[in-house]
Amino acid sequence: MMDTSLDAIIQMNGTGDIIGWSSRAQHIFGWTSNDALGQELAKLILPVQFRDSHRQALKRFLVTGEGASLGNIIEIEALHQDGHNIPIELTSSVITLTDGVEFNSIIRDISQRKKAEAKLILANKELAFQNQEKDKRAAELALAAIVFSHTREGIIITNASADIIKVNDTFTEVTGYSRQEAVGQNIHFFQSDKESPEFYTLMWQAVNTKGYWIGTIWNRRKNGEMYPENLTLSAVTNTASEISHYVALYSDITQLNKSHQSQLERMAHFDNLTNLPNRTLLADRLNQAILKSSQYDKLLAVTFLNLDGFKAINDIHGHHVGDDLLIAISLRMKKAIREGDTLSRIGGDEFVLVLTDLAKSDDCNQVLERLLLAASDPVTIGDLVLNVSASIGVTFYPKDGADSGILMRNADQAMYVAKQSGKNCYHLFDSADYDVVNRQQESLANIRAALTKREFVLYYQPKVNMSTGAMVGVEALIRWQHPVRGLVPPLDFLPIIENHTISLDIGEWVIDTALSQISQWQSIGVKFPISVNISAHQLQQTNFVERLATLLAAHPDVSPHLLELEVLETSALNDINYIIATMNACISLGVKFSLDDFGTGYSSLTYLRRLPASVIKIDQTFIRDMLTDADDLAIVLAVVSLAKAFRIEVIAEGVETVEHGTALLELGCELAQGYGIARPMPASEVLTWLDTWKPNSAWLS
Repeated sequence: MMDTSLDAIIQMNGTGDIIGWSSRAQHIFGWTSNDALGQELAKLILPVQFRDSHRQALKRFLVTGEGASLGNIIEIEALHQDGHNIPIELTSSVITLTDGVEFNSIIRDISQRKKAEAKLILANKELAFQNQEKDKRAAELALAAIVFSHTREGIIITNASADIIKVNDTFTEVTGYSRQEAVGQNIHFFQSDKESPEFYTLMWQAVNTKGYWIGTIWNRRKNGEMYPENLTLSAVTNTASEISHYVALYSDITQLNKSHQSQLERMAHFDNLTNLPNRTLLADRLNQAILKSSQYDKLLAVTFLNLDGFKAINDIHGHHVGDDLLIAISLRMKKAIREGDTLSRIGGDEFVLVLTDLAKSDDCNQVLERLLLAASDPVTIGDLVLNVSASIGVTFYPKDGADSGILMRNADQAMYVAKQSGKNCYHLFDSADYDVVNRQQESLANIRAALTKREFVLYYQPKVNMSTGAMVGVEALIRWQHPVRGLVPPLDFLPIIENHTISLDIGEWVIDTALSQISQWQSIGVKFPISVNISAHQLQQTNFVERLATLLAAHPDVSPHLLELEVLETSALNDINYIIATMNACISLGVKFSLDDFGTGYSSLTYLRRLPASVIKIDQTFIRDMLTDADDLAIVLAVVSLAKAFRIEVIAEGVETVEHGTALLELGCELAQGYGIARPMPASEVLTWLDTWKPNSAWLS
């Protein structure tokens, strides 16, 4: 509807940013939808002198809920893309949402009308000198006649007593009154009862004191129908500065008003991006479905669906790609559901589906499987091939709840469990889900508190050259020094924070602490690199390079080449081009990269040449059984050979025995770490270990 309206439609969120931009808006202002969406409305289309007052008015509305322009039709100057001003007519309204407000404006370009008004004002000025020479009066009348015959606006001219002396053809078309019926009547004769006497008193006061009044007014046609019009009522004075005439210029906005109401109705009930029912319409349909299920003794399913991996795509490729992805998946999901079911988008990448008329709970399984497939199939947008999946929570009426609020909450809880269970699946609500979610939330709160209380510490595991005995660096491994539980290993808390914001904070803390440790060791004359593990979630943040640069700048005495970032190679494969660009940007800062757990990814060899890593680490699962498993031994040999071919360093992790080290040296791998060399230890013990460390004699060259 936004793109078929004759008027421009612009939507703005509570922070003043544009979230909706119709094709007509592009025609009026010159900016495309891609240019406009996400921009601040004031900065994009308001002249400089009006921007601060617009921002103040928006802040005032968010505090008081009052806006002088809301619900009224006003005329203002707007700014075109090329810099020239455009007169526009603006009608604004606000919709209150659960998470804020949304402003909707219908805009009409009134440049032509203003030109007509200018002509009319010029004609009025000429008319004021009607007592002057006859030839000039004739010219004035001719000009007025031109305006009368060519304008699309209704025009009424009265004498000083407001008795009509002249009307144009548009007046007759709009009101139904002929010239003969109108001339001689007072201008009040077709006013409606919709406006109060005080309204008219104030209007005429403005005309007689300021010389004009502009606004919206309701009048009555000859057939009795009331209609809205935009009116400009002006007073014309003679040479003695006395009012000699009144001129009314107006336009019938009945269709605009109807269109506006229709558009607002749709905006209030449907998602603007996907055209799916929104949260408001969902609530109505869910309540109706509950009533119907109760009457006919049928089951009802409420499913809460969240897209897995959508945020990363939005962050990496931009909101326009994210929007196109949401549209494509929405169309697929609409085809996957049954007639009579309701699929709604309630915000972001969250959808809710209401399945009705179920005889038993299993009746929804096929629809759920189709939804999973619709979400997980690759989506091509331009040159991009995007992959996401869906986590779905399912709850049933009346088994799991008797009202819509409980059902929605239960479905949300079940979706959360589905996401924790590995994603790309659905989970049926169970009362035990509350315990799972509550434990998860409690754990996240405890972990966040631990970071605040500085309960996390770094342990360091040495890396050595087995053939020379030299230590070549250490790997930083996080531990939680819990006041009650003691030293908590990372597997007990890192999986809990995966993809949560707290994981980014902890990741930055690890880098910062490692840089501080390098600085401390440097101060006593000891210098060797520290490697830290970087999660996929952290590496894929759009500001990762900027944040890393800030952390390095906070330690100016530390050379960046002493920091090595270990990346799970499988995480790098999610968006190989983006990861390569990020890694190269970090390398330009001076840091190094290694690929951790190499060999476990499904395309290790394919992508090795593309990823700018200087070290690969053979995963300990292959090292552990290489002495007894020929396949694991072959993999280790292949990785070592591959590293040599590409002139990349290779290090083995999980070296637990002398025999492991000996076998690795025979294969050409000299660098290693593991319990057979040293367990992770506090920073205070590293130098003591280094003083006493002696490699096994079987390893020395």
